[in-house]
Amino acid sequence: MEIKALLQLMRPHQYIKNLFIFFPLFFALKITDFDDLWRAFVAFVAFSLSASAIYILNDYFDIKADQMHPKKRYRPLASGAVSKPRALQLMGVLAAIGIILMGMLSLQALLFLLLYMAMNLAYTIKLKHISIIDMVTIAIGFVLRLFVGSAVTGIVLSQWIVIMVFLLALFLALAKRRDDVLIYLKEGTKARAVIENYNLQFLDIAMSIMASVVIVTYILYVTSFEVTARFHSHYLYLTALFVIIGVVRYLQIAFVDEQSGAPTKVVLKDRFMQAIIVGWIASFVWILY
Repeated sequence: MEIKALLQLMRPHQYIKNLFIFFPLFFALKITDFDDLWRAFVAFVAFSLSASAIYILNDYFDIKADQMHPKKRYRPLASGAVSKPRALQLMGVLAAIGIILMGMLSLQALLFLLLYMAMNLAYTIKLKHISIIDMVTIAIGFVLRLFVGSAVTGIVLSQWIVIMVFLLALFLALAKRRDDVLIYLKEGTKARAVIENYNLQFLDIAMSIMASVVIVTYILYVTSFEVTARFHSHYLYLTALFVIIGVVRYLQIAFVDEQSGAPTKVVLKDRFMQAIIVGWIASFVWILY
């Protein structure tokens, strides 16, 4: 049972976020390059282990707050399934392995990883208590994943991919905060102190604006002369259909189903969203490869 609790403490379902490390390869049409793919995979493993260490640290600091949360109270540390000393030991081992692996790949990638870890340490201690900054920090974390993928493969990132990933991550962070506000309104439980600085009206408007910006930015991306010339295709605009449907579906999950608190679980459980993602990838592969 303790092994299961330790694995749960590592939050392996969150590793799906680290797939952004492969984005530079995918958009550079080098996803079939075995050497670069292997380096990106090792970076994915290193980043995932390091992220798990950060999750453990965050849970350690949030034990009392999680114990009052209707869902988070079942987390290993909050429920007492894993002791504090054992959690800290696991955190140290995961961080050490992740840092060593990334350092063996690329010093530049290691610097991005260390920046991610330092930023999340600051987030755990202070930044998550500052409204707006808390969500921006989350979004920057996704961009750093792109930079790690770029550093280990030597692929230069385009401004488009950086902007789109940041905007999409900010949209998802807004949805997550909306779920926290709903829990506070329904059950009187504050998932975090910063919730006092948000309300549904603000988050609904902000999500709607961000959804629109994400869609418009993607359309500008797939129709820009720079991109069509680089990919030698004028049909990339067709992939925008999946992006539009995906964003609208996520708005439905947030506003109607009120289940947007865990984006990774939405992707792993929602069949409609999975079909949209598969359709987007398949259309991109068909057009470009």
